[in-house]
Amino acid sequence: MPCNWLRAVACAAALLSGAVQADSYPAKPVTMVVPYPAGGATDVVARAVAEKLTQAWKQTVIVENRAGAGTTIGASAVARALGDGYTLFMTTSAHTISGHLYSKLSYDPAKDFAPITLVTKVPLVLVVNPSVPARNLQEFLGYLKQDGAAVNFASPGNGTAQHLSGELFKIATRSAITHVPYRGDAPAFTDLAGGQVQMMLATITSALPLIQSGKLRALAVANGKRVQALRDVPTFAEAGMPGFEAATWFGLLAPASLPPAQARRIYEDVSKIVATPDMQARIEGLGGEVVNSTPEAFAAFMAQEQEKWGQAVKASGAVVTQ
Repeated sequence: MPCNWLRAVACAAALLSGAVQADSYPAKPVTMVVPYPAGGATDVVARAVAEKLTQAWKQTVIVENRAGAGTTIGASAVARALGDGYTLFMTTSAHTISGHLYSKLSYDPAKDFAPITLVTKVPLVLVVNPSVPARNLQEFLGYLKQDGAAVNFASPGNGTAQHLSGELFKIATRSAITHVPYRGDAPAFTDLAGGQVQMMLATITSALPLIQSGKLRALAVANGKRVQALRDVPTFAEAGMPGFEAATWFGLLAPASLPPAQARRIYEDVSKIVATPDMQARIEGLGGEVVNSTPEAFAAFMAQEQEKWGQAVKASGAVVTQ
C-alpha cells in the first residue's frame, strides 16, 4: 500500500513538473533541426514557423540544417537530445520511410520521438529539364520507352518520399530510369536545371520558383486534384496515368522524453501561427495543404505513414546500407 501511495505521489510530481516547465517555457533560445540543407522546401517551412515563434516566445528559434543520409543524420542528433523542448525537429515523410529503407539506424523513428504537429502536406510534381523532348506526360512516357536508360531522376536523398516515389514511378512505367540522390533539394535542383539529371518528382513548394522561371518543365501533379499554385498543370490521372499519387509532409517532432504538457504547449503556439490567414496563404501559395493537427492526430497519421511507406519500400525493392 505505501508503495502504491509513493508511486502515485511520484507520478503527480512528474505531471506537475511537466506543467510548470511548460508554463515557463521557453527561457532560452530554441533550436529547430532541419535534416536538409538551407533553401529546400523543409527549410522554407521551418524558417517561416521559426520566425513567428521567435516573435511569440520572445526567444530566438534557431534553424539548424543537419543534412544527409535521407534525414537520418538530423534525426539521430534529435533522438539523442534532451526532451526539454529546446531541441525541435521539422522533418518530412522520409522520417517514416527510413526505418524500412535503412539496414541499420541508431534510433527508432517511432519510439524515440514525440509528435507535436503535422503542419502541411505537399503533393509531388513531375518536373523535367526543358531539354527533354516532352511537353506533357504522354510524350514523356513515350520518350522513356525509347531512351529510358539514359534518364536519371534526382531526389533530395535516399529514403525521401521523392526517392521512393521515383522508384514506384519506375515500376509503374516499366522504365530503366536511374536514381541519383543528393543532399537536399537545392543541389538536386541545381543539377536538374543544369541537365546533369533529367527528371524529379519534387515537392511543389521547392520546385515552384524554377517552374515559374522556366528552368524546369512541370508535366503532372501526383495528387487527386489540381493545386492552386500550379492550376494549369494536370494531375497524373488527367494526363492518362490514373492512380499515381504521392506527397510529402512537414511535421514538428521532439525527443521522446518531452513531457506531454510541454508538447501540448508547443503545439498550441505553432497551431496559432499556422492558423493565421497570412501563413495559410503562404503555405497554399507554395503548393501545400494546411493540416495543423494535434499531437495525437499526428501520432496516428505517422503510424499510418509507417505502414504505407513500408509497403512501398517492399514493392520497390529499395534498400540503403550504412
